[in-house]
Amino acid sequence: MISDVTEKPLASWRGKERYDTELLDCLTVIFKSGGCSWSKCRMCSYRHERYGKQSCDELLAHLRAQLAMVLRENPVDGYRMVKIFTSGSFFDPAEVPPAFLQDVASAFRGKLLIAETRPEFVQEAVFRNFIDAIDDGSWKTPLYCAIGLETSSDAIREKCINKGFSFADFRCAADTAHAIGAGVKAYLLFKPLFLTEQEALKDMETTIADIQPFADMISMNPCTVQRNTELEYYWKRGAYRPPYLWSVLSILKNAPGHITCDPLGGGQKRGPHNCGKCDYEIVKGIRDYSLNADKDLIGALFDTVCACKQEWEFILAEEKPWCMPLTR
Repeated sequence: MISDVTEKPLASWRGKERYDTELLDCLTVIFKSGGCSWSKCRMCSYRHERYGKQSCDELLAHLRAQLAMVLRENPVDGYRMVKIFTSGSFFDPAEVPPAFLQDVASAFRGKLLIAETRPEFVQEAVFRNFIDAIDDGSWKTPLYCAIGLETSSDAIREKCINKGFSFADFRCAADTAHAIGAGVKAYLLFKPLFLTEQEALKDMETTIADIQPFADMISMNPCTVQRNTELEYYWKRGAYRPPYLWSVLSILKNAPGHITCDPLGGGQKRGPHNCGKCDYEIVKGIRDYSLNADKDLIGALFDTVCACKQEWEFILAEEKPWCMPLTR
């Protein structure tokens, strides 16, 4: 059902996304919703972006109004892929009324759709109904559920991120999704709170190896300090430094397959950064790599000559666990 009323979503934009060997025109939408049911992750500010107490009908009306504006500004013949995010989980019935799932499926029928959700909301009946509504035969796998696994380490996910589910939960959700014809995209968080640069680097390398049997696509997000988060509290007191771009390049260079990465806030003090002199070209190159999958590009960027690379190497060797970071 398309609303006669329009309302702005939290964000929406058009761009390109790599899928297998193709570059697809993509629409990305972040809907303002009823809010994340978990709402406890240490680094996430989206959990604050929610409507106040609403009835199911009121919430549905808001979401339909957002969808109406998205469709008005982005005619469906202009893109083949759609990525959907909310304040938490698209498939959480307390956050997104089930009727809205059918609205989205009808609006974007025939598109390749990626929708973010926590693993507990990957349920067979819901996914089957959604796939039936969106699938017109254009894609072998018309739906991918995107899960913010962050890390394969339960200890790091619990203590450093406070995510509220286990690696076993992720594996179970992946098995369910695959059994009903959906794909799985894993979002990983590089360098959450409380880890040294070296610990974060090793964790990400281990995680990428661990999830190969379960994830069809992998996207690594270098941590950015968002406002009004526990992470920001520590960052303001000098107890956290976002990751070095050298580390990001190292992970991408050594990964067994293609991993997408968009370093949000790259080169800024709140985002992944080096010294400021080499940041721009490296950030641009990482984004280009996400589209072209050219490992030689990553290798060339990693060989960039800059004095801060020695600083990074020193940090990897000398930064100690349970201490303040050595650099900002």
